[in-house]
Amino acid sequence: MRAAIAPRVGVLALQGAARLHASALAELGAHPVEVRQPADLAGIDALVVPGGESTTMSMLLDSSGLQRPLEERVAEGLPVLGTCAGMILSATEVLDGRPDQRSLGIIDLAVRRNAFGRQRDSFEADLDVDGLAGGPFPAVFIRAPVVERVGDGVEVLARVEQGPVLCAAGSVVVCSFHPELGGDQRIHQLFLERMEIPCPVTPSGPASSTRRGPRTKPEASSSPS
Repeated sequence: MRAAIAPRVGVLALQGAARLHASALAELGAHPVEVRQPADLAGIDALVVPGGESTTMSMLLDSSGLQRPLEERVAEGLPVLGTCAGMILSATEVLDGRPDQRSLGIIDLAVRRNAFGRQRDSFEADLDVDGLAGGPFPAVFIRAPVVERVGDGVEVLARVEQGPVLCAAGSVVVCSFHPELGGDQRIHQLFLERMEIPCPVTPSGPASSTRRGPRTKPEASSSPS
């Protein structure tokens, strides 16, 4: 990596909660960079693909001219954190997607869109994450995808009853939920650590370990995956 202390981490800013991801990364000592056009990919050490609507994001990648240069960067090994719709865009197989929907295909997973139901079925859950210190992670699921097939070489780091919701392969990390919500930066920290970049700032953990139940009106973007 070119920058050992303050890695330049791009945040795809075509749709979704780019600002919240950028804030989490900055609090960990990284230098977030909004990615809206091909020139923004120059010089970044990693990329966050946030939640949003996966089919819309796929079309925006095409219309912005980002699809091909982004495919080239990830083929070269660019580390990626994909959250919610970002998980869908990162997977090799998208179930129930549009026929013309494209993905980056950088982690060998089959992912089903909107696996937990509609907006009213959004919920929070405390996840036990393999290797994550500090207790369960408070995860917010909003029209989230779930993994139905895990390929060779892919680690399952957390799951719920319906299936895996946090997976990794090398420096690619994907999750069904929105780790940028709730003020807990440990998933972003885990991503930076898998890039072999130490966090110069200790991440904030959850304010409470109380188990969360179903939530019908999450305080987050209502964009589906």
